[in-house]
Amino acid sequence: MTAIDQPARPASDGPPVRIPFPVVDEVARHCLQDEEPETVHIEVHLPGSLDPDRLRRAFHRALLRHPRILMREAPGRWYRRRYEWELTAEPDVEAVSFPPPGRNALRDARTRSLTQAPPLSASPPIRLEAVPARTGSVLFLTINHTALDGPACLRVLATAAELYGGRDNSPAAPPVRAPSASAPDPADTPSNWRPPARVAPGRPEPSPGNGLIVTELSLPRRPEGAPYTVNDQLMVATALTIAHWNREHGVRPRPLRVTMPVDDRPRDATMPIGNGTRLVEVPFSPHELTTDDMPALLGRTALRTRALKSLTRPQLGHGAALLTAPVVPVPWRAAVTRGLRRAAAPWTSTTLLSNIGRIPYPLDFGAEAGRAAAVWFSAPARMPRGLTLTTASTAGRLHLALRWSRTLLGHGDGAHLRDLFEHHLHTTEVTR
Repeated sequence: MTAIDQPARPASDGPPVRIPFPVVDEVARHCLQDEEPETVHIEVHLPGSLDPDRLRRAFHRALLRHPRILMREAPGRWYRRRYEWELTAEPDVEAVSFPPPGRNALRDARTRSLTQAPPLSASPPIRLEAVPARTGSVLFLTINHTALDGPACLRVLATAAELYGGRDNSPAAPPVRAPSASAPDPADTPSNWRPPARVAPGRPEPSPGNGLIVTELSLPRRPEGAPYTVNDQLMVATALTIAHWNREHGVRPRPLRVTMPVDDRPRDATMPIGNGTRLVEVPFSPHELTTDDMPALLGRTALRTRALKSLTRPQLGHGAALLTAPVVPVPWRAAVTRGLRRAAAPWTSTTLLSNIGRIPYPLDFGAEAGRAAAVWFSAPARMPRGLTLTTASTAGRLHLALRWSRTLLGHGDGAHLRDLFEHHLHTTEVTR
């Protein structure tokens, strides 16, 4: 079974339906670490207030409408050859909570979202916190990334918004793209056979875990009819930011590779729930990461991202599919997977840029709570990458989250990287 297969709703009076872990889920399950939980954080800012009982009912009904999210890890003997999910007819736990208001309520909610992964042993592996703010309410959705990804859970939250506010939260039509250009000349694409650059260490903090900064920026401008997209501008800004940071820290220039999730799922009610993105890597050679000829750099990046998106391949590549074949007990496969992950660390991409794009749903919670004015996502930032950037746009603004491993960077480093990103994103606004 793949991440996009959709099982039937489990019967309330029968045994739970069991489905094997897809490849992405199994690899993530093998590599769990208590020091740096694999959580996805979603933060939705609303202009008005929310009614607790009404929100609990709406979210509960939304979970029932998307039964694939009601899952927990099934128990099994040590020699089992697969991990399995059990689908439950109802949630095992109350997924919605309402922390008390306070001066540090938002900061504390962000911290919990980075440090407290919902357990896989209880259905569903997500938690929703509604935090009062000075100007409305903030919803924090924390997701155990072993089971689910951000776009899938945003789909569930859009269903909850519709049930709560009684307003249509159907997704907007996707933007119309120009026909794809021809694939780039292979000679123009840097090789992936060399270990890429790492993000240079800054001033790490003594405690393990992840740090996070969220910020709001203007969407980058681009000429009408430009052969590149905002995603390509974000990709270039990310590569220039890391190259700039590494130069400042005296690191010899090396090729960069930026991981980019690609999500081809529909955004309507038929969207498959689970980990549904596939990962591709966009390469950059050291000599091209300059602002001397920005149109050419953007054009090359656009060709590379289009070519990579068009490739048909398993979510984590053919090697991961072979590694998770159920021919030996899962503890043995787990040990091999962890060993290979350590051995492959030098070849892991430099960083990850996850561009959610324009939020397709209004996330309209009705007259009192209102429509989302800002939505932030953040992806896990465990070493060896140690840094991820996640972007989304709402109401004509770009919402950027930088998340890093505290063993690599400190809060001041994160703030400086944010400033560098903003600067380099501005340099992509080519007017000719």
